[in-house]
Amino acid sequence: MAILPAGFRYLRPVLPLGAHRKPMNADADLSLAGQVRLVADFLEALNLDAVTLVHSDWGGALFLTARGLDQRVARQVFLPCEAFDNFPPGLPGKMSALAARVPGGLQFAAHQLRVGWLRRLPVLFGQMARRPVPDELVRCWTEPLLRDPRVRRDLTAYCRTRFDKAGLIRDTEALSRFHGEVLVLWSPDNRVMPPSHGRRLAALIPNARYAEVPGAYVLSMLDNPEAVARELGTFLRATRAQEA
Repeated sequence: MAILPAGFRYLRPVLPLGAHRKPMNADADLSLAGQVRLVADFLEALNLDAVTLVHSDWGGALFLTARGLDQRVARQVFLPCEAFDNFPPGLPGKMSALAARVPGGLQFAAHQLRVGWLRRLPVLFGQMARRPVPDELVRCWTEPLLRDPRVRRDLTAYCRTRFDKAGLIRDTEALSRFHGEVLVLWSPDNRVMPPSHGRRLAALIPNARYAEVPGAYVLSMLDNPEAVARELGTFLRATRAQEA
C-alpha cells in the first residue's frame, strides 16, 4: 500500500477462497455465481459509490456487469486474471480443481506451497510468480486452510463449481456494456493468464487503455510492484482529474 498514491481510500476484501480467517455459514452459496454476488454485497454493505474495482488473479468480479450488479463501479483495473473460458486458469488452476476433488487434497496442496522449492514448480506457483513468493506471505495465505476444516469446506465449494465455458465467454464479453474508464494492465510473459486475453479485454471495453508490466507473471504486484503502482497511480489521478 505504501507505494500507491495518497489521497485515495483502498479496501481489500477477503473473499472465501481459502485464505479467509472467518468461515462462512454452511449453507452459503460459494459457487462462482455466489462469489460474484458477495462482491456486490460488499460494495452495497459499505455504501460505496464511484468505485475503482481492481481485478487480480481471480476473475469472478468481471461478471458484475453481466449480472447487472455494477452500478457502484465507476472504473476498473484488470491485472492478469481469469477471463473468457480460462476458469480454472492454466495448469495451477487445474491442479487446484483436482485437489478439491480428492479427500485431503487441499490440505496436501497447502503443505506443498509452504516448501520453497516445491512452490516454484509449474503445477504450484512456478508459473504464477517470476520472483520467489516470500515464505511469510504463503504462510498467511495457507494458515486458515490448514487450521480450520470449515475454511476447507468453503474453498471446496468454490472449486467444485461447474464452469460453463460458453457462458463464461458470454459473461466476460458483457463488459462491452461497461462505459467507465478501464485500465488493462497485463503481463506479456504469462502462461496462466494468456496475454491475448488482456488485449482482447482492452479491445471489447469501450473506454479501455492497455499497458503491460515487464518482468512479471500473474502476480505482477509481487513481481514488479513499482511498475504496477506507477500505472495504477497514473490511472487513478487521471480519472479523478477528469471528474473534477
